[in-house]
Amino acid sequence: MALPRKGAGRPWAERITAMTTPQASEGLDPRLPPTRRLGVVVVDPLPVVRAGLSLLIGDRPDIDVLAEAGTAEEAVEAVRRIRRSQVVMLVGLGLDGEHDSYWLIRTVRERFPGIAVLACGANADPTAISRALFTGADGFVDKNADPVEFLQSLRRVASREMVLAGPPTEWVGAIAEGIERRRMMEMALTAREREVLRVAAEGLTARQIATRLGVQERTVTTHLTRIYDKLGVGSRVAAIRVAAHAGLVSLGTPE
Repeated sequence: MALPRKGAGRPWAERITAMTTPQASEGLDPRLPPTRRLGVVVVDPLPVVRAGLSLLIGDRPDIDVLAEAGTAEEAVEAVRRIRRSQVVMLVGLGLDGEHDSYWLIRTVRERFPGIAVLACGANADPTAISRALFTGADGFVDKNADPVEFLQSLRRVASREMVLAGPPTEWVGAIAEGIERRRMMEMALTAREREVLRVAAEGLTARQIATRLGVQERTVTTHLTRIYDKLGVGSRVAAIRVAAHAGLVSLGTPE
C-alpha cells in the first residue's frame, strides 16, 4: 500500500506537474553527525552503474551510501539490516525477472513504509515511469539529469516530496494517464487474475502457468477467459498488449 502523500486528493496531472517544479537548494552543513545524514541504498543490476552512482552520492557531505545491491532480493536484505531514520532507496528500473524493479518498489513500500523510494532510469518511457509511481515510488529521476539535480531529487524524496526530474514536460499528461489507466485495470482484475496475466506475459502455456502458480490448468484457462472479457479482448496476445500499455506487465526492461 502506498503511503499518503501531500496533495493526494488532486488530479494526477496536477500532482505530477508539481513534482517537476524545481525546489530551492538548502545550505548543507558538512558537520552533521552520521545519524542525521541522509542514507541511500543504491540498487541497479549493472556493477559499473552502481559504482558510479555511489561515487557521486557518497561524495556529498550530507549523504551516506549505506549499501549497494544488484538484485531485488539483495536490496530487501540490505534494508532489513539498516538502522537509520532517514533512508532513500534508489531503484534502477533495469531489474528484470519475477522480482523486478516494480516488485522491489511495492515490497519496500509495504514492508518498510518509512523508507522513501526514488526510481531512476536512462531510457524509461512514460509507461515505465507511471508504473513506478503507481507501484509506490515517491518519484523518478532520469540518469541523464544534471548531477546537482540528481542529488537534489534524493534530498527531496527524503523529505517526502514527490519528484519527477529529467523527463520532458510534455510527458506529464501521458504519465498521469498511465497511472489512471493502471488504477482502473487493477480495480477491474482480481489479484489472481493479475498474477496469471503477469506470468502469461512471459510466454508460458496454460499448463506451465498452472505449474508455476500451483493450480489446475483448467483454473488458469478460466482466469484467462475472465481476463479477456474484462479487458474487452479476444486473445492472450491482445490482453497482454493492453496490460503492457497500462504498465501492468513487463515486456522487457525499460533500460
